[in-house]
Amino acid sequence: MFFKIFKRRKVRNANSFVEPDEIFLDSKNLQNFDSQQFEGRIEKQIHKNTVIFLGIFCAFALAMFSIQLVHLQIKNGDAYLKRSENNTLDKQVIFADRGIIYDRNNVELVWNKKGENDEIDTTETNTSDPNLNIPTREYLTPGFSHVLGYVSYPSHDKSGNLWQTEFIGKNGLEKEYNDRLKGINGSKTVETDASKKVQSENVVNAPTRGDELVTTLDSRIQKQLYLFIKGLSESNSFSGGAGIIMNVQNGEILTSVSFPEYDSNILSSGSDSKTISNYFTDKRKVFMNRVISGLYTPGSIVKPFFALGALNENLISPDKKILSTGSISIPNPYFPDQKTVFKDWRANGWTDMGEAIAVSSDVYFYTIGGGYGGQKGLGIANIEKYANMFDIGGGITGVDISGEKTGTIPSIEWKAKNFKGDAWRLGDTYHTAIGQYGFQVTPIQMVRAAAALANDGKLVTPHYLLGDTEKEKKKSTVDISNKSNFSIVRNGMREAVTIGTAKALNVPYVNVAAKTGTAQLGVLKNKVNSWVMGFFPYENPKYAFIVMMEAGPSTNGVGATSIVKQLLDWMSINTPEYFK
Repeated sequence: MFFKIFKRRKVRNANSFVEPDEIFLDSKNLQNFDSQQFEGRIEKQIHKNTVIFLGIFCAFALAMFSIQLVHLQIKNGDAYLKRSENNTLDKQVIFADRGIIYDRNNVELVWNKKGENDEIDTTETNTSDPNLNIPTREYLTPGFSHVLGYVSYPSHDKSGNLWQTEFIGKNGLEKEYNDRLKGINGSKTVETDASKKVQSENVVNAPTRGDELVTTLDSRIQKQLYLFIKGLSESNSFSGGAGIIMNVQNGEILTSVSFPEYDSNILSSGSDSKTISNYFTDKRKVFMNRVISGLYTPGSIVKPFFALGALNENLISPDKKILSTGSISIPNPYFPDQKTVFKDWRANGWTDMGEAIAVSSDVYFYTIGGGYGGQKGLGIANIEKYANMFDIGGGITGVDISGEKTGTIPSIEWKAKNFKGDAWRLGDTYHTAIGQYGFQVTPIQMVRAAAALANDGKLVTPHYLLGDTEKEKKKSTVDISNKSNFSIVRNGMREAVTIGTAKALNVPYVNVAAKTGTAQLGVLKNKVNSWVMGFFPYENPKYAFIVMMEAGPSTNGVGATSIVKQLLDWMSINTPEYFK
């Protein structure tokens, strides 16, 4: 026994290691033991109840799994197999919301409306698809359609396949700024069964909303001007009309009205086929934006520009008076023993330039246009030169809506092309000098030219997008050497309001300068275009305006000037800030 004990000690000393089951130490009696880390303690065995609970839990989980497996694989296996065989996964478009269009005061002009799919024609067969989930495009109306335009909605064919996956702007600002407004479509994966019932959906790419568009328009003035033009057209038998107000310094368009107009909501939805059909058959040309695409004989509203040309060419002083007895006569080229008479609308007596503009003397402008009685005239070449200088007739303004027309300035080349074998005659020059003959202009050209009279010769670029610095900086200057000549012409336009043909605009709340025009139409001359052009305030011009009433009876005593008078009166109460 002793030998065995000694042997163990010897081994122990050799290994310097104490087995834990050979000795029990009381940790309470030893130093440097960390009881929190169980130093100096023997591990406690897992309790029997814990093992039993864990076993029951595992058995329960296995049972539930087995039951579900039986449910899926045995009881309903055939049904799920059939579903997996019949269900399909399709990638569908999530249509992006189109950007909202606002006026300059953040009033919504165009917005999106959810849940109106039953009103949208999305197919070529005039049936709607309730699964497209397209927001409708809603437009402020009336009075805005030609500016705003309309859209074509995403559409599918008879088989339900989308052949147009985006909203597409078809006219006006919707078309011009389509890339900014349209946004980016998203996509989703949709699982459908054999009956086309959706079983599940999963968004893959979220859509990106289109950019907002803030316009230069004041919706209050726009709507009111439209109502005035519409009212006069219907009550006095004009076939249509147009009106514009524009900032003379930067080209911002406050209002741009064309009557008659279509309804943007109807054209976008495509649901009212009868109304749309009537648009196409309407002889008044409902789809034509008269502001930028209507070509009209201007009449006397071109006279201030030719007065400016005569001053610039040193042909006449503003104080020189020309006698108007009601007409002038020149030899008839076909019958030398007879006279060709060119009538004035009234006998005005001795008339200087300012008064000639104010009362719209035809005799005065016959004389400075073509020459008469010793007074040299501009001649047709210079008339064409100054018309082109202001981009009247042959030019375009660069306005940010497509469809702008150029017009026509009568010239020797133009007559040779259109009236072969008929030479240019002095009488053609006379008629051109008062805005007749083959002269054709657009309202947008004339409001821009009126702005150039107001701002000493700067041709601004008309535009509808607020804050478009590129358009605002894009200007040109007419070649008039003596800027004081502009003041002479502006004074004549102010006299038109105080003593002349535009006395209806002599209002107490703002000083207006204007020029009226009445252009006779057709062989019978029983129709006229009624014009008024001008700017305000006279002392410090801020806004130019033009109103044109189209093809009314020549016996009509009410015309474009009455529209401007009504609008100015309305603005003095509702938007007086524009007169300050």
